[in-house]
Amino acid sequence: MRYNENLIVEIVETARSLYQRGYSFGTAGNISVRASDRIYITPTNSCFGALTVETMSELDLNGNRLSGNVPSKETHFHLSAYRARPEASAVVHLHSTYATAVSCLRELDMEDALPIFTPYFAMRIPKLPVVPYLPPGDPMLAPEVERCAAVSPAMLLRNHGPITTGKTLIEAAALSEELEEQSKLYFLLNGAGQQLTIDEVAELRRRFR
Repeated sequence: MRYNENLIVEIVETARSLYQRGYSFGTAGNISVRASDRIYITPTNSCFGALTVETMSELDLNGNRLSGNVPSKETHFHLSAYRARPEASAVVHLHSTYATAVSCLRELDMEDALPIFTPYFAMRIPKLPVVPYLPPGDPMLAPEVERCAAVSPAMLLRNHGPITTGKTLIEAAALSEELEEQSKLYFLLNGAGQQLTIDEVAELRRRFR
């Protein structure tokens, strides 16, 4: 048994659930969990629906591989998200359809990409910054993700997909789902939606901070 096999099992089960419910496809996306002096992350070119405990990558806090398969090529931005959010113990990166579609919009507010239609989105996501486009695996994604993670637990990678963080893996995955549903609403409403007002959003955040 590796250092924390229970956490590895949780990653495998969460990834499989996301895959089965259509939030992930093919070999898209990656998940990591930080525990003490270890980081567990999905391997490169792996499918969320076919992960196993044995193949999960185990790293130290500097990203050096300790066991398992070769880690995701995007490990560097997971590490930077943890640096920016010391309270976080999980990072989820998906290519979910609607959130990725938002990231591809020609006209996009790079500081806060989505209007707020629902209370739970307002309560959980203070703003939705966007990382400028860089190729997957590009080392320069790390400082850009770190900059965005410092102001929000959720962000979009331009023309790529969402990243969310959480104090637990359950929290980070749920935030990804919340972001995907808000993105879906955005397209379904097609400009006809009633946004929450600034005052309504402020009151929600006051009550539920």
